[in-house]
Amino acid sequence: MSQSNPTHLPQGRRRGRAALSNRPGRFEPHGREAQCDGWPGDEEPLPPLRTELTEEIPRKILTRNSSPDIGFDRSVNPYRGCEHGCIYCFARPTHSYLGLSPGLDFETRLTLKPTAPELLRREISRKRYTPAPIAFGTNTDVYQPVERDHRIARGCFEVLSAFRHPLMVTTKGSLIERDTDILGEMGRAGLSRASISLTTLDRDLARSLEPRVPSPARRLKTIETLARAGIPTMVSIAPLIPGLTDHEIEPILQAASEAGASSAMMILLRLPLEVAELFREWLEEARPLRAARVLARIRETHGGSDYDSAWKTRMTGQGTYAALLHQRFRLSLKRFGLTAEPAPLRTDLFRVPPAPGDQLSLF
Repeated sequence: MSQSNPTHLPQGRRRGRAALSNRPGRFEPHGREAQCDGWPGDEEPLPPLRTELTEEIPRKILTRNSSPDIGFDRSVNPYRGCEHGCIYCFARPTHSYLGLSPGLDFETRLTLKPTAPELLRREISRKRYTPAPIAFGTNTDVYQPVERDHRIARGCFEVLSAFRHPLMVTTKGSLIERDTDILGEMGRAGLSRASISLTTLDRDLARSLEPRVPSPARRLKTIETLARAGIPTMVSIAPLIPGLTDHEIEPILQAASEAGASSAMMILLRLPLEVAELFREWLEEARPLRAARVLARIRETHGGSDYDSAWKTRMTGQGTYAALLHQRFRLSLKRFGLTAEPAPLRTDLFRVPPAPGDQLSLF
């Protein structure tokens, strides 16, 4: 059990968090363990970990990628780290670049980029800029709890709305409903779409896997709200966890379709770098009787390893079992009236609005 492992924090310290430990990142030369040195009071339990915020002022905000298996070439990430704390999050290893742990640090030590909207405005105003959909929520969730107060994502959406620039956002957060005024108007014009990630319909499992994410039922309600506002909405089964949530493909797609989703996608669990050990720790504590089976299924879909980073198969998996999962997914799309490919977003409406003091054209 985790209490006997010196690298695991006591449950009281990590209440409401998914990771069990704060293992150092792969670039750190030393590990850390808490030890009692005999001072009075050291035996008393420490308070729960609190979320800490710092600010970053980057020089640019658009991130480019050329990966052949990703359906966009640019994205914006207003936050580093994510308080949602999903144990399986493939973005956890990025905290290692900051000298922080991909474990509990990723969930509790967040970085904000408050100048993101202005940087975005500047970058898409350049004469050589060519519009294409900008993806939000590709690394960490833009609608994690801190967005409620800091409104950085909303600021970016206001910029893109003014420029008539297409965007797509992926989230687990119901806070997206706050921005249906912007996203709805853009969606009806063919300029926005949303994807709601739904890993499981099991409330207890979701609370353990994704401790600070709205419940599955609440996310289905969000799909309904977005669809009603005119925003093309996808349900994303991401990740599908072999041996743990793979029996839910059909129920998730049915529930999402009934809520108003028009399309769907599915990504198999990825466990890059430090995520593999963090997920294994969680699995052995949260589902000890199923841990061996789940790990075996995961390796079966990744060529015998915890993870295979090869393009084309890293998100779909490989082998007979993975093929069967995707076959069930495709059949369920037809059964519940969903598509695998959402309608493309428009780029022909893009325009750079005049800046204050600019002379307006007469033609």
